[in-house]
Amino acid sequence: MSGHSKWSTIKRKKGAEDAKRGKIFTRIARDIAQSAREGGGDESANPRLKLAIQKAKAANMPKDNVERAVLRGLGKLDGAAEMEETTYEGYGPDGVAYLVETLSDNKNRTLSEIKHTFNRSGGSLASAGSVSWQFEQKGYIALTGDNLEFDEVFMVAAEAGADDVVTEDDVVAVYTPRELFAAVEGALTGAGYEVEDSELRWEAKNETALPVDKAMQNMRLMSDLEDLDDVQSVASNLQITDEVIEAFETA
Repeated sequence: MSGHSKWSTIKRKKGAEDAKRGKIFTRIARDIAQSAREGGGDESANPRLKLAIQKAKAANMPKDNVERAVLRGLGKLDGAAEMEETTYEGYGPDGVAYLVETLSDNKNRTLSEIKHTFNRSGGSLASAGSVSWQFEQKGYIALTGDNLEFDEVFMVAAEAGADDVVTEDDVVAVYTPRELFAAVEGALTGAGYEVEDSELRWEAKNETALPVDKAMQNMRLMSDLEDLDDVQSVASNLQITDEVIEAFETA
């Protein structure tokens, strides 16, 4: 998972910039509203809402914004448009596989934007099921704080069933099987660790290695897709090496 670990680091830096512009708040607010609509407004009884609110806190989203998003999802505020979740599948340059999760109040607009983004990069949308078999859903938990001793975190996470624990700059990232995500997060928070971010994300079963120039085309496609307002997450099976990361960050 090292390549996706590196992409996570880039996304955190990018997310910090997006948060400054307030852009990320719109995306998180949609997720909070949809989570409340589907599972109720009590985060202790709604795991998805709990995750969405954790992301809001990590992005320093104002508490009033969070509360309004919950109320909107519960239908207690005007202007609560019906949101629809859709996952699109596609291929980037040189056949790199993509899963794009969206949350939108206008599916036609979202489809048009995603199709245009793929086509502009030399890729294309794919039919349902043609790409998804190449991925599996995993839990991702990022820990931060002053009390992070890697070996101790590893022991707590491993005993709870984690797949992998890696260091990513100033955080320790824990990867888990989908079915043990909540249990591992509970063990870590119970041990006193501070969770900066946690989510279920799609991970490629096998990665595609490309020359740096071809990989860069896909990195730009991933970034362009994530910049679309209706896109919640993007997963690919691109193998992201240190050389690719360096080229992308200095481009």
